[in-house]
Amino acid sequence: MASSRKSVLITGCSAGGIGAGLAEAFEQKGYHVFATLRNLSKLPSNLAKKPNVTVLTLDVLSAESIAAAVASVSGATGGRLDVLVNNSGQNFVMPALDTDLDAGRRLFDVNFFAPLAVLQAFAPLLIKARGCVVNQSSAAGLMSMPFMSMYNSSKAAMILASDIWRRELEPLGVRTVTLVTTSVKTPAFDNVQMPRIPEDSYYYVIRDYLYRLADGRLQEGAPDPLTYGLEVVKAIDAGRTGEVWVGKDASMNRWSFKLLPKSVFDSVLDGFLKVSGELNKVAESMKTKK
Repeated sequence: MASSRKSVLITGCSAGGIGAGLAEAFEQKGYHVFATLRNLSKLPSNLAKKPNVTVLTLDVLSAESIAAAVASVSGATGGRLDVLVNNSGQNFVMPALDTDLDAGRRLFDVNFFAPLAVLQAFAPLLIKARGCVVNQSSAAGLMSMPFMSMYNSSKAAMILASDIWRRELEPLGVRTVTLVTTSVKTPAFDNVQMPRIPEDSYYYVIRDYLYRLADGRLQEGAPDPLTYGLEVVKAIDAGRTGEVWVGKDASMNRWSFKLLPKSVFDSVLDGFLKVSGELNKVAESMKTKK
């Protein structure tokens, strides 16, 4: 028999990550949580013990895996899903000139095309429930940050597409939320493959800076995944639609981006990330090569 609880499916629920925090938050608020991840060995131990959490294997890059998840959820809920959270994603730091194009395409597959594939598959369940799709994006998608063109572009594509989907899904009774996430304190960077800067790269001289961009230190002072997740659930339960900014200094970042001229915003960002000084080092190194 289908449960009378509201249901939510969340992709990318590996231990310590944002997805796990979201799963715990939704469970605390009374939802039946379908916590999904590609590798079950990364399942948080606390989720496995909760009676209102169903753990499913889901590889968002596999059509067969997505279809199997749809069948499992449909059987448990009577063909309904109240909330779908497209949370799975990957980071990527690399100068554009050194980017392997196949790796860039794979990144877009995970960060952009996979959420669309999952949405398409679960759409009938969301429509039946007059539910809500929540698409995970990032404030990085609004920032012209050097050395992150692939990641930031994939998140920019998600921000725009999600807002278009909002308009397309509205007449079907489905609400769309776009999470513009700033920093969240997770161990996700512990497993990120560090950028491999070729020795003949124009940017080899600042390779240590590029490694620091990928090591997670910019998360200092950010909320933990559960705190973040509770803010997200609060917004969803309040009926929010469109962009929802969540994470470290989310409100300040939102208004800075909306109100400041782009040149000023870029200057503020540069002051935080110290990128101009690194670009100057590259320029100086080019002089010695002439």
